[in-house]
Amino acid sequence: MDFLVIDDDKAFRDATCLLIDTEGHYAETAQTGEMGLTQLKEGRFDAVLLDLNLGPENGLDILEQILKRQPNLPVIIFTAQGSVKNAVEAMRRGAVDFLEKPFTREQFHLVFARVQRFHQLNQNIERLEREIKDSNAQSPEILLDSSTPLMKEVMDTLLRAAKTPASILLLGESGTGKSVVARAVHQQSHLADQPFITVSCPSLSKELLESELFGHVKGAFTGALRDHWGKVKAAAGGTLFLDEIGDLPKEIQPKLLRLLQEREYERVGENITRQAEVRIIAATSHDLKKRVAEGAFREDLYFRLNVITAEMPPLRQRQGDLIRFAGHFFNHFAGRCGRRLDRFSERASAAISDYSWPGNLREMRNAIERAVIMAKSNKIDLEDLPAELRGRTGAGGNGSDASVQVGSLVSMEQLEEAHLRVVLERTANLAEAAQVLGIDQATLYRKRKKIGLG
Repeated sequence: MDFLVIDDDKAFRDATCLLIDTEGHYAETAQTGEMGLTQLKEGRFDAVLLDLNLGPENGLDILEQILKRQPNLPVIIFTAQGSVKNAVEAMRRGAVDFLEKPFTREQFHLVFARVQRFHQLNQNIERLEREIKDSNAQSPEILLDSSTPLMKEVMDTLLRAAKTPASILLLGESGTGKSVVARAVHQQSHLADQPFITVSCPSLSKELLESELFGHVKGAFTGALRDHWGKVKAAAGGTLFLDEIGDLPKEIQPKLLRLLQEREYERVGENITRQAEVRIIAATSHDLKKRVAEGAFREDLYFRLNVITAEMPPLRQRQGDLIRFAGHFFNHFAGRCGRRLDRFSERASAAISDYSWPGNLREMRNAIERAVIMAKSNKIDLEDLPAELRGRTGAGGNGSDASVQVGSLVSMEQLEEAHLRVVLERTANLAEAAQVLGIDQATLYRKRKKIGLG
């Protein structure tokens, strides 16, 4: 935990910081209330130790300003003998506890234990709020309860693995719901009441990602103005979800392998080896075997992650779920936007069913949100959907133009072109499309170029 000690007595400030440091935590100091408020504005602290007697400043006024800015920040009051009445008043105004000067190590431990419980409670509340916010639009129950046999098989594997400490590797295209599945696995595991912490591997530079993951000490690099505990520490006892692990810089991969194998790590700029009890779930949209062959991903790390593997099917392979998913997003965004909408029109439903959804759940979520906003009547019609979905629904409901269907009075060349376009839309790559069409990739490439798609 990170503490801010506000006291005008330097000897007392230094002694308190030393006590906090010996307990394995971090402390900064301020000799006036004004300086303390500035430091709170510039940095993030888990608790404040505040002296009621700050010379010309009134500690109760400083307490009020602290809690006005950060209502959930725990504040412990220092008070001299004979000022217990003021300390009780401070607690009435929002302080969580007080210490009477001079205090013993044992007295500090008792108060510190209460602050830790308070801090843990706040973390749990924040975590639950994040989970509720994240799951409102993509409810795991809706998205994972599938009528598709392939998805049922995936979830059966994952839910059996959830009860074990085994690492899990989630594969699949971007937007297929890997993060939703990871959270569902955590919630079904023996760690459900512990933290679920996410690290997005491609989001930061190598240096910042290493600090984000393992933490750093003050002065470890330019801009490291204070000690920082990383996501590994935050996930202690729970689950660490590494999103897009295929983009993890190669310099960090040995450290992650050590974390997986030895359950050990070190903060950046520090030589102290620390223990970490975390469950690892990783996800990627990359072909990790290919990245291993290219030398971009360590083979030993791949095998260590690849204990339990599941591949999330894309939406185009979950045809039976499309309308149900669209209905879920429809209800969510209609409520959020205050729109009184009844349903999708038949044409809109047909377009949703016929579209290949290359962006998967993420694309569908955005498309339905747009449609809810743009709807001109009490239902979502075809014209309310994004351009990608409009004009693709034929009379036969096969996703091709209405004038080009099996049996239409058109040439074989036109029929072939229409079929090629639909197959290319509904498959992930040329290899899959060539397999569906029963031709080799070179032939498909030439045909694709001929119709203007190459």
